[in-house]
Amino acid sequence: MKILYFAWIRTKIGLSEEVVELPGDVSTVSDLLDWLRQRGPQHADALEDESVVRVAVNEEYAQLDAPVSNADEVALFPPVTGG
Repeated sequence: MKILYFAWIRTKIGLSEEVVELPGDVSTVSDLLDWLRQRGPQHADALEDESVVRVAVNEEYAQLDAPVSNADEVALFPPVTGG
């Protein structure tokens, strides 16, 4: 899976993207966020509050129960505001 990080999430994690192999028990966006938080303190800090993290799977907004697989591209970013 390719994971892209944007805005302050990228800054907190210290990466703009990474390629990971998902464990067998990760099958939804929620599972993915839980697993990422366990990867280290930067991930845990950036993803602590799911209400301020938006997720897109293969360039489409996704809910927490959306399925994910190793073949997907996932983007994590803060809410987008206009002005």
